[in-house]
Amino acid sequence: MDLASSFYFTRPEIILSAAGLILLIIAAWREDSGRALSIAAVAALVAAGSWAAHLIYSPSFELGGDAFSGLYRMDIFGSFAKILIYVAAAISLIIAPRFLKNMDAMRAEYPVLILFAVVGMGIMVSANDLITLYIGLELNSLSAYVLASFARSDRRSVEAGLKYFILGALASGILLFGMSLVYGFTGTTGFDAIGKALSGDMGMGALFGVVFMLSGLAFKISAAPFHMWTPDVYEGAPTPVTAFFASAPKVAATALLIRVTITAFGDQTFVWQQIIMVVAIMSIIIGAVGAIGQTNLKRLLAYSSINNVGFILIGLAAGTKEGIAAMLVYLAIYVAMTLGGFICLMQLRNRDGSLREEMRDIAGLSVTRPILAASLAIFMFSLAGIPPLFGFWGKLVVFNAAVAAGLFPLAVIGVVGSVIGAFYYLKVVKVMYFDEADDIIVAEEAPSLIWTGGILAALVSPLGYLLISPLGTITDKAAKALF
Repeated sequence: MDLASSFYFTRPEIILSAAGLILLIIAAWREDSGRALSIAAVAALVAAGSWAAHLIYSPSFELGGDAFSGLYRMDIFGSFAKILIYVAAAISLIIAPRFLKNMDAMRAEYPVLILFAVVGMGIMVSANDLITLYIGLELNSLSAYVLASFARSDRRSVEAGLKYFILGALASGILLFGMSLVYGFTGTTGFDAIGKALSGDMGMGALFGVVFMLSGLAFKISAAPFHMWTPDVYEGAPTPVTAFFASAPKVAATALLIRVTITAFGDQTFVWQQIIMVVAIMSIIIGAVGAIGQTNLKRLLAYSSINNVGFILIGLAAGTKEGIAAMLVYLAIYVAMTLGGFICLMQLRNRDGSLREEMRDIAGLSVTRPILAASLAIFMFSLAGIPPLFGFWGKLVVFNAAVAAGLFPLAVIGVVGSVIGAFYYLKVVKVMYFDEADDIIVAEEAPSLIWTGGILAALVSPLGYLLISPLGTITDKAAKALF
């Protein structure tokens, strides 16, 4: 394939890389330009997302295409995942400036770091080679470590960045070791070639390589038992950064995991399916049980994220087109629910402007801030999978895919875990609506938080069911592109 075709397929990454470099130069000269650079970064994300959407609906792109001699693959699956990433990143940029300014932490580097992290995620999603995989993963991770400790004057933020860096380096080492074993026993780094090399009986060395690779990727999606970093990092990082971590990187790492298992390890379904099933079950149980005793709302949503990863992995465990399509549907709904939940938390301020994150701070919120309480209740009910909210549909399609693939016990465990998880979601609603009002939280004057939260609340409400047909069509095409 010629260089022009490669640049054609990688245009989203080229747009974002060029925008990131230009904004970095501006940031070096104008340190007070954080808000303006955020707007420019959102425009770059819209441009990249428009190109990805164009590829989805282009008839000539139905089968996708490879770039740079097969190192990078752009198909409908990658385009859909990138659109989710760009939307999540754009929302994280829109809601951040006023919040970070109140913390005296808004600097021009914030949108630049977001853009470079998104470039890494795009490479992850389209990686078709172990080398490309690692380049994208590390580009995303290096930006994420800085973002986690972005509020340098906040001890919790610095601690979150340090913990994320140390544990992230450990996970990268595990992933690299697994990649070296896979390369050593297959003689290649390309996903398609690895799939052919592993089509027969798998040796012990290659098996260990697969296990180590899946373990490293499980860390990146904060799946149990590699979830230990998630509550501390989510609590310590600035809330807009936490919202970003819980959405965009989660989509990218999940899409990468799907591509690796289906493309590189596809013929060894019996091997990786067992690992994915165990990780899914542990994530569902640990995420549900671990959140019950949490009093900090950000930590509670961190365990909710772990819990939801378990439900998403049920679709991957099915190993079918229907399972992958169900995963993508769940991911789209999950991004809306999670971002909406964190946007609600960003509006919890007392009269002196201090942030409030504890469960007791939202007591009687339905009396003092009824609209905010209603929005947060919608997101909590949707995360719990309670009908008629749209979160119920995400869990339903995943469980249906598991049952259709003969994994009925796994679906039952998922349903039971969902019931357990509903306890802490309902606890949040109970505190807001039935506990005595403390009149701590005052009205938030940030329009960006109000309208973004309102749009996301509408998407996860019963109005979201209007999107079932177009969302189902796109996710079916995306899943088909992998097989």
